[in-house]
Amino acid sequence: MTFLAMLLVGLVFLVMLPLLLMKLVLGLIWLPFKLLGFVLRLVFGLVFGVIGLVFSAAGVVLALLLAVALAVVLPLLPFLVIGFGIWLLIRAASPKPPLRLSA
Repeated sequence: MTFLAMLLVGLVFLVMLPLLLMKLVLGLIWLPFKLLGFVLRLVFGLVFGVIGLVFSAAGVVLALLLAVALAVVLPLLPFLVIGFGIWLLIRAASPKPPLRLSA
């Protein structure tokens, strides 16, 4: 029974040891690429994070300016409508110059 157990342990080591060594070797081969990927992900994350913050701040400023402009223009809207109506009446009442067809 002990012989079978030792044989089983030996077979497990015979199979597992090359697999572990291959995993270690492949891990060492891929390590520079993993480090480069991490550095690139970090740099691009920081750069585009800052760009995103700048654009979001610009959006907030633009929204505030639009709100202030709307708050200023909205009370003046009746005067603009009356002025537009008067301009249309004056334009309709003024004589039109005759059409000249050039040859």
